[in-house]
Amino acid sequence: MNASPVGAHIENILLIVMLQLCVIIAAARLFGALFRKMGQPQVCGEIAAGLILGPSLFGRFFPELSREVFNPAVNPVFSVMSQIGLVLLMFLIGLEFEFGHLRENRRAALSVSFAGIFLPFGLGMWLGSYLHTALGLRSNWLFFSLFMATAMSITAIPILGRIMMELRMNRSLIGSLTITAAAIDDAMGWVLLALVTAISQAAFDPWKFGRMVGGVLLFGAVMYFVVRPVAIRWIGATLRRAAGALSLNALAVVLLLIFVSAICTNLIGIFSIFGAFLLGAILSDQPEFVAAVRNRLSDFVTVFFLPIFFTYTGLRTDIGTMTGMDLWLLCGLVLLAATAGKLGGCTLAARWNGFSWRDASIIGVMMNTRALMELIVINIGFELGIIPRSVFFMLVFMAIFTTYMTAPVLRRIAPELRQT
Repeated sequence: MNASPVGAHIENILLIVMLQLCVIIAAARLFGALFRKMGQPQVCGEIAAGLILGPSLFGRFFPELSREVFNPAVNPVFSVMSQIGLVLLMFLIGLEFEFGHLRENRRAALSVSFAGIFLPFGLGMWLGSYLHTALGLRSNWLFFSLFMATAMSITAIPILGRIMMELRMNRSLIGSLTITAAAIDDAMGWVLLALVTAISQAAFDPWKFGRMVGGVLLFGAVMYFVVRPVAIRWIGATLRRAAGALSLNALAVVLLLIFVSAICTNLIGIFSIFGAFLLGAILSDQPEFVAAVRNRLSDFVTVFFLPIFFTYTGLRTDIGTMTGMDLWLLCGLVLLAATAGKLGGCTLAARWNGFSWRDASIIGVMMNTRALMELIVINIGFELGIIPRSVFFMLVFMAIFTTYMTAPVLRRIAPELRQT
C-alpha cells in the first residue's frame, strides 16, 4: 500500500480506513461482551480492546500486521474522526447530566465531593512537581503539575452510572449520594480542566489568559440566557409536530448547534469539547428532548465513534516507553497517589458524615472510578504537548486500574451486590 495519501488513489486510502474500522468495531463489541461476562461493565472491555490494538500488545507481537492494519498514512483521518466523536460524546454526556442530583444529600455529598477534588488535586500538584524533576521533563513544570492534579481529581460519572445500574445500586441511599458527589466532581473537574487549558494556552500571558476567561464567561452567558430559551421553545414546537421524535431536519439543526458551540470554544482558545458539553448541559432538563436525541444519536456514537477514541488512545499507549524499573516505580506512585487521594479522601469524608466504615468504603471505591473522563483529560494534555508518552502510559494505566477494580472490590466489600 502507498505509504502516503498524497499520491495514493482515494480507493487505497478508503480501503485502509474501512479495514481499520472493521477491526476496531469488531474488537470493541467482542471484548465488551467478554468483559460483561467477566462481571465488568461493557465499556471496560471496549477500553481494553483499544489498548490491545495498540503498540503495547498487537503492535508488539505482530508489528508487520499492525503497521498494515493501522497504517500511519491515515492517522490524520482517524485523529479527526476521534475528535468529532469526542465532540458528539461530550454533548451526550452534558445532556445526560442530572443537576437535580446536586440538590440531594447536600451536606454529605458536598463533603465527599470536596474531599474527592481537593485532596487528589493537592497530591497531584506534589506528584507533578516530583515527576517533572525525576523524569527531567522540559515542559513547563506548572502546566504539567496542573494537568496531573486535574487528572487525579476526575470521577467518571457515565461509567460509574453504568456500574451502579448493573449492581442495582442506582436507587439506594449510598448510590444517590455517590452519584450526587460525582456530579459535583464532574462539574468542578470540567471547570478546572477548562481553566488549566486556558492557563497553558495563554503561556503566562495575563492579557491572553484574561481574554480566554472573559470569552468563556461571555460564551456561557450567551448559551444560558440566549441560546437556551430559544432552543427550548424550538424543542417544544419540534417535538410536538413529530409526536416526540426528532425528525431528520431537527437532527440536522442539533448537529449544527453542537458544531457551532464547539467552534466557539475552539476560537476562544480552549478545546472544542467544552462547547459541546455546555450545550448538552443547558438542555439536560428537557427529558423529552434528551430521550429523542438518545434514540437518534446515542447508539451510533457509542458503537462507532467511542471505539475509535479508545483505539486512538490505545495507539498512543506504548508499554515500550516504560524502560527500567524506575519508571514502573513512578507508575506505582501515580496509582498510589490517585487512589489514596480519591478513594481515601472520599471514604474519610463519608465516615465523617456518619456512614459506617463499610458504607464509607463503598462510596470511596465508587468515587475512585475514572475511565472515560480520565482518558479525555489525558488526551488533552498529550495534544498540548504537556504530557510525554511515558507519563501518558502511567495515567492510562491508573485510569484503567481504578476503573477495573471498582466492581470486584464492591462485590468483595458487599457480597450481596450482584450484576443484573
